[in-house]
Amino acid sequence: MHTTATYSLRDLVVYFLKLGTVGFGGPPALIGYMHRDLVVARQWISEADYREGVALAQLAPGPLAAQLAIYLGYVHYGILGATAVGVAFVIPSFLMVLAIGWAYVRFGGLAWIQAIFYGIGAAVIAIIAMGTYKLTLKTVRPADWLGWVIFGVSAVTTAVLETELIGLIVGAGVLYWLVKSPPDFRQLSRLGTLSPTIELWGLATPGSIYWKLALFFGKAGAFVFGSGLAIVPFLYGGVVKEYGWLNEQQFLDAVAVAMITPGPVVITVAFIGYLVAGWAGACVAALATFLPCYLLTILPAPYFKRYGQRPGIRAFVDGITIGAVGAIAGAVVVLGRRQLTDWPALCLALLAGVLLWRFNKLPEPYLIAGAALLGVLLKTIS
Repeated sequence: MHTTATYSLRDLVVYFLKLGTVGFGGPPALIGYMHRDLVVARQWISEADYREGVALAQLAPGPLAAQLAIYLGYVHYGILGATAVGVAFVIPSFLMVLAIGWAYVRFGGLAWIQAIFYGIGAAVIAIIAMGTYKLTLKTVRPADWLGWVIFGVSAVTTAVLETELIGLIVGAGVLYWLVKSPPDFRQLSRLGTLSPTIELWGLATPGSIYWKLALFFGKAGAFVFGSGLAIVPFLYGGVVKEYGWLNEQQFLDAVAVAMITPGPVVITVAFIGYLVAGWAGACVAALATFLPCYLLTILPAPYFKRYGQRPGIRAFVDGITIGAVGAIAGAVVVLGRRQLTDWPALCLALLAGVLLWRFNKLPEPYLIAGAALLGVLLKTIS
């Protein structure tokens, strides 16, 4: 049962502009704000529509919070609403990241900037580790032996090879599907609706740096499942290991920038794009990452009520999500090895982890600000 639209598209766009400007806390917090404000307080969106949006966002690859925002814009205002809301939600953090990117490049050689990111980098390791722990408990059920096997294999493989293997993640989805909900092969021909959309990314040919950025970040947006953290191991494998666009410290700084700015965590791609190819690189990276999630939200939306809850589809997505969470856990090990290279950094990370464990609702920007101050202090007295 759908609610009657008692709000204008302008109202919705203004709301998501505000959320994109002040919405800290990552995907869990952002989708919680949307439920509190749009479903409970203002009653613009029905509970049923909200739940369908969350389910579709989990089913399709891409950043969870951005996909849910796009779907909620689609509910009463179709493609125009989805487009306007998606842009409104992303643009504030995009502009903030560009400003930080400019300052990072302009003043990056200064000792105090390096000291700030020394402290921030240690805190980010703790934040990602704690986020991964919570995500793992939510994703893999205690009695799900197959899920834990998939999680373990994905984590160890990522930690050892220092890159995320897309084939392994997709294979996890297929294996989980075959074991948990064996398919009726007579029905498989009906499930190929989205493949042409994904394969459009293969039409581009290698050339300039902008094409390379578009292809890489397009893959990131089209194939990475789970929360915003799920993109971290994929980006590390490509940006640092395969292409060498950034060194490991710059990559960790890029993740830190995403943590200290509001809006979707995936906006880190704009910072990376800026470091690689300036303003144009930031625009290409952001557009290439968010376009697949936009298309994979609005295209299946009309059909989702009919097919989205089929056991086979749910099992496939569950398997992919478990594999992605395992890759995040492996990425924590990889990033920790690179960042925590001395005792002060290790102690900072442990302190941040204890604070996150003790105070569940501790705002991450406050933690990162404190870590930055401690980083400057440690570098000053050393």
